Amino acid sequence: MPAQETQQTERKVFRADCSSRLLLEQIADKWSVLILAALCPQPLRFNEVRRRLDGITQKALTQALRRLERSGIVARRVIPSSQVAVEYSITPLGRTLEEPFRALYHWTVKHSEQVLQAQQAFDERVLETTD
Repeated sequence: MPAQETQQTERKVFRADCSSRLLLEQIADKWSVLILAALCPQPLRFNEVRRRLDGITQKALTQALRRLERSGIVARRVIPSSQVAVEYSITPLGRTLEEPFRALYHWTVKHSEQVLQAQQAFDERVLETTD
């Protein structure tokens, strides 16, 4: 793909109606990233996912799982038993996110101290200007 065409394609992501932007908003959402991290090692039932994600509400988990399922990133399977159980797993398409998410996780671990220092410095500057 020629450089000019690549630049035009990349600029489209900044438009509100760009399908890539909409997908990015879905998968880069805080809960989506954590849900995928929880499901990568193995399929989990709904309540197992909820227990692993401290602070998520049932409603937020349900909404995020539906978005991910709709996008083909997560699969939902009803388990026939005496009680209705639902299990979620990563699809092959969802597995393609594993490497970039792992890289993002490693970045956060490597740079968390620098980010905390920057936040503290910013807060101190803001506090100084408001006094």
